[in-house]
Amino acid sequence: MLRQPIPLLKRLSAAAVAITAAAAMAVHAVPAEAAAFKVLVFSKTAGFRHDAIPAGIQAIRDLGGAGDFDVDATEDSAAFTTGNLAQYQAVVFLSTTGDVLNSSQQAAFEAYVDGGGGYVGVHAAADTEYNWPYYGQLMGAWFSSHPAIQQATVRNEDRAHAATAHLGPAWTRTDEWYNYRTNPRQNVRVLQSLDESSYSGGSMGDHPITWCRTQASGRAFYTGLGHTQESYADPDFRALLLGGIRYAAGAVNADCRPETGYTALYNGSTAGWSQAGPGSFTSGNATLTSEGGMGMLWYDTKEFGSYSLKLDWKLTGDSNSGVIIGFPATTDPATALDTGYEVQIDATDAADRTTGAVYGFQAADLAARDAALNPPGQWNTYELLVEGERLQVFLNGTKINDFTNADPARSLQQGHIGIQNHGPGDVVSFRDIRIKELTGAPGGATALRGVGSNRCLDAGATQMQIWDCNGQANQQWTPTAAGELRVHGNRCLDVNGGSTADGAAVITWSCNGQNNQKWRLNADGTITAVGANKCLDVSGYGTANGSKVHIWSCHGGTNQRWTRT
Repeated sequence: MLRQPIPLLKRLSAAAVAITAAAAMAVHAVPAEAAAFKVLVFSKTAGFRHDAIPAGIQAIRDLGGAGDFDVDATEDSAAFTTGNLAQYQAVVFLSTTGDVLNSSQQAAFEAYVDGGGGYVGVHAAADTEYNWPYYGQLMGAWFSSHPAIQQATVRNEDRAHAATAHLGPAWTRTDEWYNYRTNPRQNVRVLQSLDESSYSGGSMGDHPITWCRTQASGRAFYTGLGHTQESYADPDFRALLLGGIRYAAGAVNADCRPETGYTALYNGSTAGWSQAGPGSFTSGNATLTSEGGMGMLWYDTKEFGSYSLKLDWKLTGDSNSGVIIGFPATTDPATALDTGYEVQIDATDAADRTTGAVYGFQAADLAARDAALNPPGQWNTYELLVEGERLQVFLNGTKINDFTNADPARSLQQGHIGIQNHGPGDVVSFRDIRIKELTGAPGGATALRGVGSNRCLDAGATQMQIWDCNGQANQQWTPTAAGELRVHGNRCLDVNGGSTADGAAVITWSCNGQNNQKWRLNADGTITAVGANKCLDVSGYGTANGSKVHIWSCHGGTNQRWTRT
């Protein structure tokens, strides 16, 4: 949007912008503003031992030296105590194998990660601790088999994450390619997958190989790459490893929520897009980059109603851009701004005109925005979730704005999508613009995914529980105008016996319109039982399959917050 003559809130110095931009272009470098942290590399083996472990330890030490973090390396399981782990922002399991921790050490590590620590698994970390369910959930999928070392093509599905942003859409390399016992896609954000037609011995079909996820307050990253000694001298692999460590340590943000069912609007081809107004976007390396303006590149093929729109974006310095939604077909970008809404991208401006704001209408939650935001020179991911006249904005997986249209001259329920090229000095890039249309929203069926557990509310037992998200009917909940949450068509989420007590069981029952079957979906992700005025809660902060769900006094913890997916 046109910049207004108002004070800037937090302008970056030209030097800081230059440093950040230079770091983004170098696959080895870390932005200068990254906070120092400490990493523990753990490489104990109780099974096969990889000869690449020493090279891996040295590579991580080198990355730490260049990226301003310290590295300790050990094969002593006694390091896994609550007190010792507290000094580290991330723990790297470097080709560990077999059972390497006892029960008390496992408990200390669980508490460490759930409390905000980071986990990085490399290669044979998936061949570790088969009898520890928490570890399997954290890491994502256990090893099954592998063919001979050979060349294969890696598809880079997510090119916004710090681990993969330096790579093109495809990457050809030689490694030992693991098959896994299960496909983790439903529970992780897949960053890379294998093209099984490019090598021999793949047995999964859909074959994730690198991924990330959140675990309670912690972060997890795993890559199946890294078998060979040569891997640790490869600049591209080292950059991948560095990005995974920085993500796990909380030095950079990413949207690591599971993602399925999206359709690409742009992933290298501008078919279906038209330029309105002056300026343009260049397309190269499956990346759109703005030139001149003020104009707009808009998807003219179709209007959208209720949907989840995701896209990756990166600013150069203190630039200005935005995503425009809900406008009728037009060749005039000003008309689009006057009839739709712009979700702003701007490093420094007034609160209702900077990143995350619905431009001129509603500022983002600035504290949440600042905590989730990567600075200019780094990639960010937006999700714009439109349900009827409600627009929720997520930045790198964190909700930062919740806006409802009340202007009778505008409507979010039907319209086009566009991205803005603001002017000659405002350079912004976009990648991987994709959309998932939400049939029947805002009242359409949706899964309710627990923020703390990353598992879904599941009606597969008498008392509600959480379970791996699987898209089945017993995990599909339909909000109604009466405030119900329906499953299987005619069963309602119900507080057993109309109880108002902490710990009262939540079940399903034939829908009857009573207050114990009415629920309020709140902007902070909590779900309130109207009759009891208490929150839908996973008992004891449970994260395992089968953990029970009941009501409890609202406290805003992660076991009381849910996302609709």
